[in-house]
Amino acid sequence: MRDATDPGRPLEGVLWMLATTIAFVAVNGVVRHLGTELPAAQSAFIRFAFGLLFLAPAIWQARATRFPLPVLRLFGLRGALHVVAVVFWFYAMARVPVAEMAAIGFLNPVAVLVIAGLILGEGLGRGRVISILVAVVGALVVLRPGLREVSLGHLSQLAATLCFATSYIIAKRLSGLAPASVVVAVLSVTVAVGLAPLAWWVWQPVTGMQLAWLALVAALATVGHYTMTRAFSAAPLAVTQPVTFLQIVWAALLGALVFGEAVDAFVLLGGAMIVGAVSLNTWAEARRGRIPPQPVP
Repeated sequence: MRDATDPGRPLEGVLWMLATTIAFVAVNGVVRHLGTELPAAQSAFIRFAFGLLFLAPAIWQARATRFPLPVLRLFGLRGALHVVAVVFWFYAMARVPVAEMAAIGFLNPVAVLVIAGLILGEGLGRGRVISILVAVVGALVVLRPGLREVSLGHLSQLAATLCFATSYIIAKRLSGLAPASVVVAVLSVTVAVGLAPLAWWVWQPVTGMQLAWLALVAALATVGHYTMTRAFSAAPLAVTQPVTFLQIVWAALLGALVFGEAVDAFVLLGGAMIVGAVSLNTWAEARRGRIPPQPVP
């Protein structure tokens, strides 16, 4: 693993992360386009079912792997958290402006910092506390509770962010117990299996066009995770993480040009505060030789 202070190939890392922001905003745009025509659990299940096709080689490779019961429990817990998270996320994405979804989603690494500090014993030094406080203020700027309605969609995205952050903490633990390809493959299988009964419960007829859109979601998400991995391997987080702010810019443009959503300056400001806080913390910890939590889209 490259040392956190190694600059690597910064231009390559920035370009890969730029591609990542475009891919994930495209995912948001497609799900937003689908709207509420299908229940969230059903949409999420179909998306992960298509994802299994893209990950078939990794799943086949992992089929014969055997793990002790405690590790299997970690896999199961992570799968359950992801089931809850993706249902919340699909519900929110169909109801919350695209730029706001992107801004709130950037709280993910902040939640990871809090969980890692309080539960994993990593500690919450002054730098982390300041970063967390600035990010929380940024979230309040985005949501503006008391000045406007905080909808069920906003709360769903916040819940999804917390679930994804907890899932990341478990993935961090599993990364030392199983190969990365196995961790990804098992997650895909467990989430698809976990979503199946929920999708069956609310199942509605699906058109061929809806299936095509959800297949595109799975493909774009796969591309986004691939380009993100390439960005992390090319350059440290201190270089690539600030680029993620462009995801809010792309989301605001997409919302305005495609869905007629007004560009909200407060969302851009709050998003910038969140990304800035996380990026500064990343830079500071990299200087100390620590590798901070990675963003989880």
